[in-house]
Amino acid sequence: MTALMRDFMREAPMQDATSLAAQVGDAQVGDDTASDEPAYDKSVGDKSVGDVAQPSPLDPVLTSPVLTSPVLSSPVLSCPALSSGAYALDLIQRQVRRLGKLQGEVLADRDPEPLHQLRVSLRRLRTALSQFGPALVLPESVTDRRIAAVARRTGLCRDLDVLQLRLQQQLLPRLPDDEQQALEGPMKRLARDRSQAFDTLKEALHSSRYLKLLARLHKWQQRPRYTPLGQLPLAAWLYDWQAPFTAALFLHPGWTVEDPTAEALHDLRKRIKAARYALEHLEDWCEPALKAWIQELRQAQELLGELHDLQILSHSLAASGNTLKSHRLPVLRSELEGQQAEHWLRWRELAQRLQQDSHRRAIHRQLLELGR
Repeated sequence: MTALMRDFMREAPMQDATSLAAQVGDAQVGDDTASDEPAYDKSVGDKSVGDVAQPSPLDPVLTSPVLTSPVLSSPVLSCPALSSGAYALDLIQRQVRRLGKLQGEVLADRDPEPLHQLRVSLRRLRTALSQFGPALVLPESVTDRRIAAVARRTGLCRDLDVLQLRLQQQLLPRLPDDEQQALEGPMKRLARDRSQAFDTLKEALHSSRYLKLLARLHKWQQRPRYTPLGQLPLAAWLYDWQAPFTAALFLHPGWTVEDPTAEALHDLRKRIKAARYALEHLEDWCEPALKAWIQELRQAQELLGELHDLQILSHSLAASGNTLKSHRLPVLRSELEGQQAEHWLRWRELAQRLQQDSHRRAIHRQLLELGR
């Protein structure tokens, strides 16, 4: 065992780097998927802003027989004593638990899906820490920059997985033999790039910065500290907790660009994703119309993601020497252009619908009604 691993185990007792799940307690969540609804552990109570744990106004609620599982149930959701800090704590615990459970599967590298789920959990953790940051007193070493550094490594590896899958499963079967042979070189190059990206990802997942980040998050979860705002009831602040993510969403220039390869679209996709995650954290309080809007945001994110992936694939093929401009791959070029045109048309139809005055006003009313 390395000195790094010994240091990590001293900060967060555990068996090894791939068993991080053990550090977040014995509570189990029903379905550990990336799209989980927010859950609340009945062992979680509010702590004071100070270092010494204080009795929580939630204690009588959380020890009630009504709660038969750690999943956030309706009685607790409607409890006026549920604080913003306690709710944020559970969101963070859920994602840290998932990171621990996924680490071994990601490092085994037998299936691309665990890497995708790890990437999603890192994003959701970043969103939770950003969204509820004003409610939390976190260790100085727990920063968005440190999480983002690992997230970037997962992103590169995942993007290469997506490119390989798109070529192998969607495009190659539709190409004539000569074009399939012409793509053998680019496919090998993608495989080499992916192998190098995975080596870099492994280093990031074993790095002292990442392991200490998880260890300190775990330690904080055992004795969480909240700001005065974090000790206030969540229900009265539901609108405010989502407002920074949705307030200026429709002012982004990406909604009106006419070029499917414009960089503004990729930036808009990230903005939409953040807004969606922030709203999903509060989805239990959303009316059906607002839940439907969240699904529209998901659809918008997916369409913009498809456009971005197609753009990255075209650039990757061009860089390989088998450029589409050389007319050596006419069927492939036609397939890529056809897919881009299809996704662009669907995106423009959805964007125009979402931007309609009546639609935006209805969503604004729904947001103002959160928790009322």
